Amino acid sequence: MVSKRFTVGAVATATALTLTVTGLGVPASAEPADLRTFTVVAEDGVSTDAAIAAIRSAGGTVVSRSDEVGVYQVTTDRADFATKATSAAALIGAAEEKAIGRKPRLDRVEQEHLLAAAAAKGTGKQRGKKMDPLDDKLWGLEMIRADKARKVEPGDRRVTVGVLDTGVDAGHPDIAPNFDWALSRNFAPDIPEIDGECEVASCLDPVGTDDGGHGTHVAGTIGAAANGFGLSGVAPKVSLVNLKGGQDSGYFFLNPVVNALLHAGRSGLDVVNMSFYVDPWLYNCTANPADSPEAQAAQRATIRAMKRALTFAHNRGVTLVGALGNNHEDLGDPRTDVSSPNYGDVAPYPREIDNDSCWDLPTEGPHVISVSSVGPSGKKSDFSNYGTEQTSVAAPGGWYRDGFGTDTFRTDANMILSTYPKKVLQEEGAVDEDGNIVPGAETFVFKDCKRNGECGYYTYLQGTSMAAPHASGVAALIVSRYGKKQGRSGYGMAPDRVEQQLLRTAAERACPEPRLFSYANEGRPAEFDAYCDGSRSFNGFYGHGIIDAYAAVTVKPRR
Repeated sequence: MVSKRFTVGAVATATALTLTVTGLGVPASAEPADLRTFTVVAEDGVSTDAAIAAIRSAGGTVVSRSDEVGVYQVTTDRADFATKATSAAALIGAAEEKAIGRKPRLDRVEQEHLLAAAAAKGTGKQRGKKMDPLDDKLWGLEMIRADKARKVEPGDRRVTVGVLDTGVDAGHPDIAPNFDWALSRNFAPDIPEIDGECEVASCLDPVGTDDGGHGTHVAGTIGAAANGFGLSGVAPKVSLVNLKGGQDSGYFFLNPVVNALLHAGRSGLDVVNMSFYVDPWLYNCTANPADSPEAQAAQRATIRAMKRALTFAHNRGVTLVGALGNNHEDLGDPRTDVSSPNYGDVAPYPREIDNDSCWDLPTEGPHVISVSSVGPSGKKSDFSNYGTEQTSVAAPGGWYRDGFGTDTFRTDANMILSTYPKKVLQEEGAVDEDGNIVPGAETFVFKDCKRNGECGYYTYLQGTSMAAPHASGVAALIVSRYGKKQGRSGYGMAPDRVEQQLLRTAAERACPEPRLFSYANEGRPAEFDAYCDGSRSFNGFYGHGIIDAYAAVTVKPRR
């Protein structure tokens, strides 16, 4: 996912369409220093009036509400609000939206090539000439046969794919042709303490902007236009919808994510890609003994809200795709969590994770197709999570350290190249103020310009955040190929049928032998050793197999 994880990485203004009654509330920049913001979740069966009354009794003010799932955004100056909300019979708990300090936009997995002690050895193997100039660097399209699939089904403009992420740069020349302005929304106002100074007075960035970069990279893999320019995506003719639910800094808070999923369901989006986890807990547990009562209640609230929102979107026809995560662990047998909470007044502390009562969300939520990452060799990327409990399919997510023993080992070309905002590359120091790639960045940043001087920029990243959009693109092709008209003007395909077609057409791949796979040659400690359980048709590394776009659009679906 994003900044810290799922890449190994987590939109027009929010209106009544996304928030049932009120708007997004007080902009972060306008809040008094002692005013705190919480996402409060009501107990099952509790009426809206009863929930609001309980919130007010605890000292909170409701600034936005999502009645379908019983989720409320609340501000308060009461230091004991969380305790009072937790003790209220009508409420499950309150999760605070607060962060201290700023974090890098991308996590260490995503930018491993930049952090490596040794310089990249080159750009690696280039493939035959493809449709767009940079397609020869897209080994992922070739692996999943998306280059062949587009000759049969390049995507249908009526099919909409939501990118629930840090935003999408609609001005990018490869994104602009497919960007859907009408359906795009921003649900995550900038928080100056973590995102930096607001670009606009309201702190709610305009639709079609991405100050984090992660979302634009994801969007390009899904549906960059095949237009003889730059590069192309898996489904180059579908529509891309910006669902900004993540902060510029890479945090993904509960309230924006829930509202983005509700909007996706209400608007009838066909697919939503989710390459993140909901902050601040890597795992949300119902009653972890290491957590305080308030923290336990906040996690129970997150679990309930996310399950409700995911189910709502699924029931409204949305196929949900999630990044499995970059913590190199079996999600059915998780290690001790030492990274949570990743924001707030409490520093991270060790938490033993009980698999029966803890969830990595959204990837372990209901109806989510969870995607692991492979490198160019087809091996599971060392960072990728895995396990028979959650892995649905595998997809190209990149692996900088792939190719041990060859000249491609530790090269940028082992990762995933995709679209990226010029502004972010300039802020990161890879592109100068005149738009030129700076010396030393030529191996991982690319530029393509039209005759009129308009240029697009592209960069390499790796992570399950990059694997998930490959699967989302294939899901969009399935809907394009086999969907049907629904209602007066709608078009789509039942999510369960989309998932069935995606899984049954994936290319089966057996576990390695020996099954306990070591990444010692790649310089990883024993903690990265991964045991692959299961059969050729389904196992913990690859799920049902590596996705196959060509098979997905040529093999007739089951009834």
